[in-house]
Amino acid sequence: MDLGERKFFNPMEQIKCLFCDIFSKKEGILLESEYFFTRADEHPVNKGHTLIIPKRHQTDIFALNAEEWNDLFAVIQNTKERLDKEFEPDGYNLGVNCGEAAGQTVFHLHIHVIPRYKGDVEKPRGGIRNFKKPSVEY
Repeated sequence: MDLGERKFFNPMEQIKCLFCDIFSKKEGILLESEYFFTRADEHPVNKGHTLIIPKRHQTDIFALNAEEWNDLFAVIQNTKERLDKEFEPDGYNLGVNCGEAAGQTVFHLHIHVIPRYKGDVEKPRGGIRNFKKPSVEY
């Protein structure tokens, strides 16, 4: 890896980070594990749209260590169980935006868990390749 091209963590970014601030204030936390917390997305695509966010400030999913990956799997499963009970969706999309070119706007890793419902789009074939317009304007 060319270290000249790598973006290093700037401590000042964390001070201004939306998700770090939310976690420090414990705002709207639905589930908390050793390394992650979840909360409802403020701009949901579908009912139940949930974000999984690491407690450690990091830009994207490629920075996760082995312990965080293991914990993430458990958090995804627990989030699905909660959503299954509360909303009874017919399917799910999981999404992660890594970098501005991929659509990332908050540069603290967050994984979208989006419940899907039969009929929520006319032609669901292709999943995230042909995803829908949000139900709430971003």
